[in-house]
Amino acid sequence: MQRVPVHPRGNSPSCRGKNVLRIGNRRSAPPVWDASRWTDVTETNARFDAEVLPYLDAAYSLARWLVRDDHVAEDVVQDAYLRAFRYFGSFRGSDARPWLLGIVRNCCYDWFAQQKRSREFESDVEDADAPALDGHSRPETPETLLVQKMERAHVTAGIARLALPFREVLVLREMEDLSYEEIANVLGIPKGTVMSRLSRARRQLQEELSQYR
Repeated sequence: MQRVPVHPRGNSPSCRGKNVLRIGNRRSAPPVWDASRWTDVTETNARFDAEVLPYLDAAYSLARWLVRDDHVAEDVVQDAYLRAFRYFGSFRGSDARPWLLGIVRNCCYDWFAQQKRSREFESDVEDADAPALDGHSRPETPETLLVQKMERAHVTAGIARLALPFREVLVLREMEDLSYEEIANVLGIPKGTVMSRLSRARRQLQEELSQYR
């Protein structure tokens, strides 16, 4: 089960009775609670729930494709949502999905750096850990279901074998349906580089799948 990020929420503090604070030998009135600040926090929480939480599945899907490990992906998404909440006040865009996926990607790369084995990770392909693909169009008979299962397994394995720069751009375009401009913003690269990598990723995937035909 995916772990949903926990907001740092709590009940607003209150001053009970007419107690006073003692500072040394001095007595002072309790601090005045600024209700407007609590209102701002509550509104931020509500906006975060409405604008960012709906993309939890997309965040988890991207993390799984990049790190190729379910449990690591859960940790990455948890970290990404905590970061997203921390910096949500500075978000000024109209669509939080590309912004969130950029944070997820950065968290994945942070995990690679912590493992200090990103090259080994790229060459150590574990097809069983790659996320499954969904198929739809054909009538569901035992024969077609078997064919669909085999095709999905081949495509999943082919994508998993792509080098990380090509795998991430293919996932963002074909599975998350981001535009070239959005992908460029997520990856921090020029739009032309996005198109070039996507073209190479598709070509390499076709070459991978040709061996099954």
